[in-house]
Amino acid sequence: MKTYYVYILKCNDGLTYTGVTNNISRRFKEHQKGLNQSCFTFKRRPLQLVFHQEFNDINQAIYFEKKIKNWSAKKKLALADKNFDMLQILAECRNATHSKYNLENE
Repeated sequence: MKTYYVYILKCNDGLTYTGVTNNISRRFKEHQKGLNQSCFTFKRRPLQLVFHQEFNDINQAIYFEKKIKNWSAKKKLALADKNFDMLQILAECRNATHSKYNLENE
């Protein structure tokens, strides 16, 4: 059975990158080495692998990757930190000015 991974990289500038692969260590090394100059992460190295989730079905992996790609960096990092309380708060409202929570102090 083949294993697939959805992963989140934290870039040097604080932005995040989300991807899917069948070989997490190889793919992370490719990002770190900067093999593709047009890649989002090329000018944002060094990178940190902050999250990965295993899947046995490529379709489930792609579905999850597409889902979290649209999340804010704060929400992705909350997932990576296993901060499920903050993840729920961020899921309730993406715009802190319209939320009952003050996220600017985070």
